[in-house]
Amino acid sequence: MRTSLFRRSRRRLLALLGAAALAVGGAVALPGTAHAANILSNPGFESGALSPWSCTGNLGSVVSSPVHGGTKALAGAVSSSDIAKCSQAVRVQPNTAYTLSGWVRGSYVYLGVDGGASTWTTSPSAYSKLSVSFTTGASQTSATVYTHGWYAQGTYHADDISLDGPGGGSDTQAPTAPTSLRSTGKTSSSVSLAWNASTDNVGVTSYDIYSGSNQVLTVSGTSATVSGLSPSSAYTFTVRARDAAGNASAPSNSVSVTTDPGGGGTGFKQAAPYLYLGWGDPPSATSVMSATGIKWYTMAFILSSGGCNPAWDGNRPLTGGNDQSVINSIRSAGGDIVPSIGGWSGNKLGPNCSTAEALAGAYQRVIDAYGLKAIDVDIENTDEFENAVVQDRILNALKIVKANNPGLRTIITFGTTTTGPNYWGNRLIDQARALNANIDVFTIMPFDFGGGADMYGNTVNATEGLKNKLKSAFGWDDATAYAHIGISGMNGLSDQQELTSPATWTQIRDWANSRHIARLAFWSVNRDRPCPGGGVVSNCSGISQSNWQFTSITAGFTG
Repeated sequence: MRTSLFRRSRRRLLALLGAAALAVGGAVALPGTAHAANILSNPGFESGALSPWSCTGNLGSVVSSPVHGGTKALAGAVSSSDIAKCSQAVRVQPNTAYTLSGWVRGSYVYLGVDGGASTWTTSPSAYSKLSVSFTTGASQTSATVYTHGWYAQGTYHADDISLDGPGGGSDTQAPTAPTSLRSTGKTSSSVSLAWNASTDNVGVTSYDIYSGSNQVLTVSGTSATVSGLSPSSAYTFTVRARDAAGNASAPSNSVSVTTDPGGGGTGFKQAAPYLYLGWGDPPSATSVMSATGIKWYTMAFILSSGGCNPAWDGNRPLTGGNDQSVINSIRSAGGDIVPSIGGWSGNKLGPNCSTAEALAGAYQRVIDAYGLKAIDVDIENTDEFENAVVQDRILNALKIVKANNPGLRTIITFGTTTTGPNYWGNRLIDQARALNANIDVFTIMPFDFGGGADMYGNTVNATEGLKNKLKSAFGWDDATAYAHIGISGMNGLSDQQELTSPATWTQIRDWANSRHIARLAFWSVNRDRPCPGGGVVSNCSGISQSNWQFTSITAGFTG
């Protein structure tokens, strides 16, 4: 969003540039005259599809209302981290004047040409026309025009976009075929793909993704996520490259993928409150299981015992001690555990392991010690969460262990604001996508917002913010995004005197079930005992409740 100061500065800059152009006008060659012909393809989106336009984050779609002309228009679903930039490349003639115009609707909507002029307006309730002129360079043969909105300003619409001027002549050479098409991840309703870039005599402008003979998506980069698929179904994908003249390459190699079973994006559901054996008068895990019906525990915490060596709390051995005995008893009672690696304090593996490979080796020792089905990395504080190098190291390590342990589920747990991930949370998600880390569940901790907070409302709002970020980053639909989400709350009184009552936690659980998220947890079973007025302590909730009431509520989470 631009400030009034920015607008004043921008007008002043444009005025200075205009004066400079007049001052030197007699010393440069005059540009060619543009002929009144729109050289854009699908300018009004009347085809009902985006192609040959492509939009960042897969955030563009063709809609029937509101439109400026005809029956279709472009909708750009701007997010807090993506401006939904939709662009099209065309062939142009060198040293020639062109006029770009279009009708837009929304808050802070832009129209422009890459590397050149742009303009913008705010018109949230009606279409408004934007127009900008530019002159191509002495050897320029292609131009990419675009429209986009602005961060967190809501969906914008664009229609009847025109680039008036002479076309760039005949280009009949098609790009080379994309190579090494591969699947980088899948859920019950989506498949993520990546491929190696094509080459072209002028330049590749987009890639068309096909499922069988049907074109299902157009993107500008070399990766995409195809959503809206059916569970447990086989699909065969190919990709073709396209240039500005519309020439399409031969298809890439084909890749066949079978989506996961139904029940959500990862096919993984986990009700797993935290149990901490090194603190807070830990209860009998099997007695709590018998009393509540809970099957999973999140066991805290795996830390560094020095260097890149994992240990419970940094000092208890992985095997042969009480931790292993408790895990064995849980499994004998029909349950299982997921270890929490990291946390807020202590000496953690992420900063101590020097490479992603070394960190993956530490994770593997934990996996091998217990034959784990899932691991959780609780990434917090400035040493891990607010550290770009360590974030990337953790994501790459999880990618390695995921590849080396078929069927292993990977979970990342991190803090949140009341409206969704903060900068570091958004970066973590973006990097998970960029590195193809294939994380199964992104779990947020919606608490410590401040005393008197609306814990149900803030939890829902924070989770919706995470959902929108996952949709933006991965191109997922709502259902797939929800199925990659976890909530980890805090029962009773939190560190900042927030109150989550059993009734509130029941509301949160019911909402989580209605959205079919993947995971529900809370901190902690050690505290799931009554002590009205007891404050924030290790072995009770600080409120009036029955024993193991929050655990019983959590056991009702089915996703």
